[in-house]
Amino acid sequence: MNNDMLENVTFDELRIGQSAELVRTLTQKDIDLFAAVSGDVNPAHMNPDYAEHSLFQGVIGHGMWSGGLISTVLGTMLPGPGTIYLGQEMRFEKPVRIGDHITVRLTVKSKRED
Repeated sequence: MNNDMLENVTFDELRIGQSAELVRTLTQKDIDLFAAVSGDVNPAHMNPDYAEHSLFQGVIGHGMWSGGLISTVLGTMLPGPGTIYLGQEMRFEKPVRIGDHITVRLTVKSKRED
């Protein structure tokens, strides 16, 4: 993704079925930075000794880091800069671990004039 070349897709240009995709790999730096900006220093994310004896048996990424990637796609790709979205619903099916690849794919399902 080249942030110098961000362009938005106007409402009229949006097409049903149009999609955008982002692939990211979770790193320790992502976990550390997310903890710093969010204040979420849960030991499941930050303390390997604690995390090893937890439900997930190891350090896991913040669920909202993954959720935040949705905002990245909306605000930088489709529709792009200026996008404000009003909500999302998420379920965390499996933990995300360091080295896991996350794919966020958004597809236009419908358009509302209002």
